Amino acid sequence: MSGDCAKKVILLEFNELTPRLMDQFIGKGVLPNFQRFRDESRVFVTDAGEAQENLEPWIQWVTIHSGLSCAEHGVFHLNEAQKLTKPCLWDLASAAGGKVWICGSMNVRFDTPINGRILPDPWSSADAYPRELNSFFQFVRKQVQEHSNDRAPLSLGEAARFVAFLLSHGLAFSTITSIIQQILDERRTNVRWKRATLLDRMQWDLFKHYFRKDRPAFSTFFVNSTAHFQHCYWRNFEPEHFSIQPSPEEQQSLQDAIAFGYREMDRIVGEALELCGDDSVLMLATGLGQQPYLKMEETGGKLLYRPHDLNAFASTFGLTGVTRATPVMAEQFYLYHQSEADAERSYDLLKQPRLNGEPLFGHVVREGCELLLGCGIFHDVQQDAVIEFPGGKQIRFYDALYLIKDSLKSGMHHGDGILWIRSADRKHSETQRVGLTSVAPTILELLGIAAPGFMRMPAIPLDGRTEEPFAQPAAV
Repeated sequence: MSGDCAKKVILLEFNELTPRLMDQFIGKGVLPNFQRFRDESRVFVTDAGEAQENLEPWIQWVTIHSGLSCAEHGVFHLNEAQKLTKPCLWDLASAAGGKVWICGSMNVRFDTPINGRILPDPWSSADAYPRELNSFFQFVRKQVQEHSNDRAPLSLGEAARFVAFLLSHGLAFSTITSIIQQILDERRTNVRWKRATLLDRMQWDLFKHYFRKDRPAFSTFFVNSTAHFQHCYWRNFEPEHFSIQPSPEEQQSLQDAIAFGYREMDRIVGEALELCGDDSVLMLATGLGQQPYLKMEETGGKLLYRPHDLNAFASTFGLTGVTRATPVMAEQFYLYHQSEADAERSYDLLKQPRLNGEPLFGHVVREGCELLLGCGIFHDVQQDAVIEFPGGKQIRFYDALYLIKDSLKSGMHHGDGILWIRSADRKHSETQRVGLTSVAPTILELLGIAAPGFMRMPAIPLDGRTEEPFAQPAAV
């Protein structure tokens, strides 16, 4: 195999697009490019094969990339891919002589040097490879991790470096006009939520730039904006499922948010179909799907809170030895310490604060010098509420934390996902369910690389055969 091998694989990783909604929108005729893609592909529904508590994208994408189940790869949280001890698809393709271009894939670990480029997901603390990509990556990481925090402003220098990089790395005129239109629309209506798709567009421009330059044997492109819309706005999309109803003003602004996300993905699909030639296999995987989240409707719904300033968090809560803090997704964040003793002390201290008798941080996980935690309060908090500490110390809740905007949870994960495989023959079939652990060996077979022994599942048969290992039960 080499970077100029006869068959290349492009994997579109559109996080958590949902089979039911995809069928619904295609049926309405609003996703013409997805429809063409589906009609020219082998179509499968993937089964995550995990219990509900392990249905998390940072788990399932590691499974897709490694061919290992959650129990086998042992990666349970964002930004801990370094725990993976086995090579992933890009390591194996690079070792076989093929160029790779991994653009935004979630929870990646990789060996360096690698024959290609790696842009980690925006929740990662790792650097991009090669380092020239950091001009893009570090900007996007800050925007995604702190998108809900008004106290984390963007500097002009950061913005200037980001724009200069993009202008020389494929920024499309259509993307520029979309950015300008977004700015104008925000002055008239409540459409700030659409900004997430602008990052998708910019990242897609970057992907196309390097894809055309390198012609990699294996490439991935990951986006998350529509998954975010589903989590936040499902009650606006299908309000009949929910007890807590959106206001008329909110409904007017957000009822089309999920459909908008799918249409934005459809635009990328259209360009992807044109980008890949007859020598490329185009694949779509979503890892998971979603469904309405109804568990807390009777108690006011699930709300999320985060610290205003992670840099000041340690002093606010009396912690010592904290070297840095990094946000993850939703309410969670990491605290890194100088020593395990410091981390253990922080662990003990963070168990103490209470809000009206409830633990402020209900779930704190320590591993070595790291703590992963988040605010454990998920209901509405009164403006005058105070956090209480042993010994009588008190601080105002909203002096330390803030309510994440649009955090009233509406969508939750479902084990069913999408897998489409479009080969040069453009043959269409819809035959069976497949497990996520079968995706990696299938990609390796398409690339002409033998699957390593730790991948226990065989490749998915693409000739219409149905074999017992792939006939998995429906997800709960």
